[in-house]
Parts: sequence; structure tokens; C-alpha cells
Amino acid sequence: MWLFRLLALLVFAVPAAAQEWPTKVVKFVSPYPPGGSVDPLARIFAAKLGESLHQQFIVENRTGASGVIGTDYVAKSAPDGYTFVFIFDTHAVHKALNPNVPFDPVKDFAPVMIVGTAPMVVTTGTMKPYKSFGDVLAAAKAKPDTITMGNVGNGSLAHLTTIVLNQAAGVHIVPVPYKGGGPLSTDLMGGQVELAMASTAAQAQHVRNGKMRALALTGDKRSHTMPDVPTLKEQGIDVSAHAWWGILAPARTPRPIIDKLHAELVKTIKLPEVNKTLTETLGMDVVALSPEATQKWIVEQNERWGRVVRENNIRAE
Repeated sequence: MWLFRLLALLVFAVPAAAQEWPTKVVKFVSPYPPGGSVDPLARIFAAKLGESLHQQFIVENRTGASGVIGTDYVAKSAPDGYTFVFIFDTHAVHKALNPNVPFDPVKDFAPVMIVGTAPMVVTTGTMKPYKSFGDVLAAAKAKPDTITMGNVGNGSLAHLTTIVLNQAAGVHIVPVPYKGGGPLSTDLMGGQVELAMASTAAQAQHVRNGKMRALALTGDKRSHTMPDVPTLKEQGIDVSAHAWWGILAPARTPRPIIDKLHAELVKTIKLPEVNKTLTETLGMDVVALSPEATQKWIVEQNERWGRVVRENNIRAE
């Protein structure tokens, strides 16, 4: 009889815990500093989930090493449903850039959701002569190794996409790493770098106010944030790349808790004010992938971009 009771307790303990969750403060870790797109995303969800679940959700910035420090903290946290990490597309290259990174980007996490994706945009300063991406290709072929394209860091998605773009177009546009989107935008508008590849969210305001000219998008289709800007594919270059944002828990976090959080996130995303922030302010195409689809996405992104890193012998700075 005692064995039967023990088994019954084990069977029902996790679902009961999930129904009661959360019973204490939930921590959302942002491994990137304020000023980017990950931190405000975490804060939007923390505020709204706090209201709907009647429990405090806090955002903690654990920054450094391009997101590795905060992500590793969550990988090593208790899998009890009270610590989650908000990730960016750099999660797909951590292991390839640094084989000694202290976590496995796939095995050490339980997927919750890919919130959204967004194409990147190739921009130039308005003082530059390029009116289309065709002009860029012509200049790159006429003067090899002289056209520069800034990105937000060595091994970033924009850096890797520039490499893929060069291979697809048969040119060599020179990637130039910056320490962040702010310095990159300043130099682009000042003419110190010919081109930039960055998220549509980061560049849209500068394009709208006439300080930058948008030449091409890296998505499979045009962006709602820049509907007049053609994709690289429309211009004959078979390249597609998307920035993306997601939420992970430590591996072995109980699935009922994951499912409850996912359901609450879906409800939150449907709120008009939240959807507007995600799509207009952050420039996302909201996808709200299931945990299973999130896992598949992360595996595929790690395989794709890891291959680019290895084949081109790229290392973390």
C-alpha cells in the first residue's frame, strides 16, 4: 500500500506544482545590456505576466561575452520553473565560435518559445552614391576589397550573412566589426563605413528620418517595417537570414510548467499593445513557436551558422 501511495504522489506531484506555479518570484535573465532588443522584450513579458499570473516577474541583466555569461547562469540554475533566459540569434553560434563555451546550446536547455524573427537590412549613408544593391555589387566588382560593411561584432549573424552574401554574389565586401549598433550607426551616417548590415528595428528610424538609405533585406519576403525595400532574393542573390528572439529554461524543467508559461506568453502576445510593440517598435514578425518547433528551430540554426563559422575559420574576438 505504501508503494502505491508513493507512486501516486510522484505521478501527481508535477502536474499539481504546475497548476500552482508560480508561487514565488520568477526571474527572466537578459544576457544582454539595456539598449538592445532582448532587454525590452523581457521587460514587456515580465510586466504583463506579473499582472496575469499575480506573481512578480523580474528581469535581471547578466551581461558579458556576447550573451554567454547570462545564458550559462540559466543553464546551471535549478530546473524548477523560476529562472528563464531570453536569447538572441547569437545563441546559434556560441558553440561554433568557442568550443570551450561552458554550456551546450541545445542539450542544456528546455525550449519555451521562439517569439519572433526579423530580416536584417543593408543600409548606407545618404552621402554615399549607392541607390540600389546593384550599385554596391558593381562597385565591389570594380574595386575588390574596398567596399566595407559594418556589423555588430565578429561572429554576429550580420557578419556571417556578409560572408554568405559574398560567396553567393561572387564579390568580397569587407566585414567591419563594431562593439554595438550605436557606434555602427554613427559611423555609417558619418561616412566612415560604406554599408551596414543590422536589424530592421535598429535601422528603421534612421531610414525614416532620411539619415540612411535602405538597399536590401535579408528575409524571404519584404518586411512590414520597410515594405518598399526589396529582398536580396528579389535582386538575384539567393541569401536568406533572420534575426530571432527566444525564451529557454534550464534542461529538465517540468513540461507542465513550460506548457503553462507558453500558453500565458501566447495570450500576452495577442494583447494589442504588446503586439504593436513587438511588430512596430522591435520590428518582429511574431511567430510564437511551440516548444517542439522552438527546439527544431534552434537545432537547425546551430547547424546552419555553425557550418559557416567552421568553414570560414571564424573565432570569437
